[in-house]
Amino acid sequence: METGLVDFDALIARLDLATKVRLLTGAGTWSLPPLPEIGLDRLVMSDGPIGVRGGRWSAADPSIALPSPTALAATWDVDLVRRTGRLLAREARRKGVHVLLAPTINLHRSPLGGRHLECFSEDAYLTGEIGAAYVEGVQEGGVAAAPKHFGTGRFTADVRVSEKALREVYLRPFERVVRAGAWGLMTACNSVNGTTMTEHAGLVNGVLKGEWGFDGVVVSDWTAVRTTEAAALGGTDVAMPGPHGPWGERLEAAVREGRVPESVVDDRVRRILRLAHRVGALHGAEPPPADERPAADSGKTPATDARLAADDAKTPGTDGAEPPVAVEGVALAREVAARGATLLTNDGILPFQQVRTIALIGAAAAEARVMGGGSAQVSPGRVVSPLQGLGERAGVEVRYAPGTDPRTRLSPLPGPATAAFLDAEGAVLAEQPLATAEARWIGRLPPGVDVDRLAAVRLRTTYTPDVSGEHRLSVAGVGAFAVTVNGETVLDESIGLDGGDPARAFPPPPERRIGLAMAAGQAYEVVVTHAAGAFGGMASVSFTVGHAIPGPGEDELMAEAVRVAAECDVAVVVAATMPEVESEGFDRADLRLPGRQDELIHAVAAASPRTVVVVNAGSPVELPWAEEVAAVLLTWFPGQEAGAALADVLFGDAEPGGRLPTTWPRRLEDAPVAGVTPVDGVVAYEEGTSIGYRAWERSGRAPAFWFGHGLGYTTWSYDSIAAEGTTVTVAVTNTGDRPGREVVQVYVDGALAGFDVVEAAPGESVLTTVFLPERAFQVWEDGGWRTVEGVHTVEAGRHAADPRLSATVRI
Repeated sequence: METGLVDFDALIARLDLATKVRLLTGAGTWSLPPLPEIGLDRLVMSDGPIGVRGGRWSAADPSIALPSPTALAATWDVDLVRRTGRLLAREARRKGVHVLLAPTINLHRSPLGGRHLECFSEDAYLTGEIGAAYVEGVQEGGVAAAPKHFGTGRFTADVRVSEKALREVYLRPFERVVRAGAWGLMTACNSVNGTTMTEHAGLVNGVLKGEWGFDGVVVSDWTAVRTTEAAALGGTDVAMPGPHGPWGERLEAAVREGRVPESVVDDRVRRILRLAHRVGALHGAEPPPADERPAADSGKTPATDARLAADDAKTPGTDGAEPPVAVEGVALAREVAARGATLLTNDGILPFQQVRTIALIGAAAAEARVMGGGSAQVSPGRVVSPLQGLGERAGVEVRYAPGTDPRTRLSPLPGPATAAFLDAEGAVLAEQPLATAEARWIGRLPPGVDVDRLAAVRLRTTYTPDVSGEHRLSVAGVGAFAVTVNGETVLDESIGLDGGDPARAFPPPPERRIGLAMAAGQAYEVVVTHAAGAFGGMASVSFTVGHAIPGPGEDELMAEAVRVAAECDVAVVVAATMPEVESEGFDRADLRLPGRQDELIHAVAAASPRTVVVVNAGSPVELPWAEEVAAVLLTWFPGQEAGAALADVLFGDAEPGGRLPTTWPRRLEDAPVAGVTPVDGVVAYEEGTSIGYRAWERSGRAPAFWFGHGLGYTTWSYDSIAAEGTTVTVAVTNTGDRPGREVVQVYVDGALAGFDVVEAAPGESVLTTVFLPERAFQVWEDGGWRTVEGVHTVEAGRHAADPRLSATVRI
């Protein structure tokens, strides 16, 4: 019995082997089965990290969409991150979720990494501190956080990495979040040094559960458990999704035959019960405080299903009311977007003063790129584009010109649509209203739809064009599709899946296009029928009907943008990556902006010396025009309040508070670590511990912008530093003419070891005290941590290559 909690052993003793084994595999895509006989509710999991998707991935259940993790890390503000965690916990409770599968705390080893946008930083210490604050915030709300992915790499790659690099770099953030009390943790799909992470007893049983004392639940990445005995003995507690997979009856047989001890199963059940107790899903145990646990019906199958059915039956926003968490979420999303915005260069044009006309240029200015693809994607109830945000600014005229269209796929057909779920005979199982022609249900289908009966989904919408000419329709998805327009078949094709990673079936999937002559004012009924079912054991419906109106060519668009820029007080170009560039499921091929955006910026800058470029990307891109423009502002993927936050920053209502959490190369070929492609299934981390700014320092090459760089709207002097033992005190002064925030960064022997965000009025001096961690003075050597005794250099400055003050300490 665990003192002060509940007698888990007594509960386990009431369960037979089959029941215990059943609890270790998902009851479906996102949940573990309930066991009413011991008071255990269904435990529901959900993807993060920028919002809470809930038990189903559908626009019918909108989610707050916060800025990307790179933007969150760019704030360097653990208190703000903790607040976002608390908000996500409230979102989770509202959606009946007990476990948030977030944050992603793998490191930015290469700028080409496809999930770079979903991770925090290239630096292990910064990642650990931001990740710990995220976990603490979520769990303060009575919801479990499950940081991921323990181990690192692509779906089937084998990462070969030294023990020293593992301990000092790649495992360090995970050690930090475990010390912060994480209740869950997700292992990666890949192998490390020849052993897949779901079977890696050395790292999971030995390091995580043994050395670090992790008492939470280790959940596999989806479909990552591929064996019975090896995974069961390797430390994995829960195999997701379910109920099918390599455990179940096979694991039960392995226990009965003595190949897996029953004590191994009991340990996993105990961990699940402990997790359920922590999140208030185990009745009869002493629950957490009322304000720190999920709502009473969360996880109770009948109540939850009834709530989901009610939610599924209505279109978002039709009741005219928003829950309090949505109102708070809008404000926090806007605050984080501004605080994470990183001003890379500024000749004084920002913040705008006495600006009356703005030339707003770029396709992403009208259609905001607010999040990455894959599991980092949610469906927000609203999105404020830069065009909308700046257009609402009083006293300012905004003239919009797209300039160029870098998109390689079409945007969803606008207007309401209806999705009908059909059985093999064509009978309607259920119908769902949609805000646009985008259908997505992953993990949970609408009430009344049984995946075993589901044969097809039929999307129906009516479109009335404003202009005549050659319109383009498209279907993006995987599987068989038939498209009719006013009853005439225009597409009947099966679209295949590229590559072997299951994430490629999700955004951005393959796309097929159709050219169609349409007349202005005439209504066209568009019907798309898609053969649907399960994908990889998961209930899955995911496709989009795209559309583009006739329009001028690229040269004409660019000429118009240049003309508008020359006529306005300032030009703001919003340049962005596309879903085909940054998403889960694949790595990047290069760091260039898609399409002709670089060409557009060169042309606009030549026409207007007062050009500000807003870079809308989750990870580094090359900026060949940076020295030609008046300012470069990085907004990352800024979340649903993108345009509102951008207006705040450009006009000085908010200071861009961001500092780079990762180094930005001038050119890809300059990057000291870039390779991500497996060779014979292996990715060798030959650089060892030298990644990020430490690798740049060793290479002797200078990046475009160093780790930690970022400008504000005031200036700072670094006045003094005092270091004694592991305590460092730094004095700084705001030497500008407006209030500001500064991120004081402390480095020990060249590596980040502490930081603090300070605020000061004009002329005001402030002191900050930073406590250095023990790890700042240790190295992994001969199978253990060794403190490096002697004199260490402690520096304080504005980024990794800009030390302003220096001191020494003796350890």
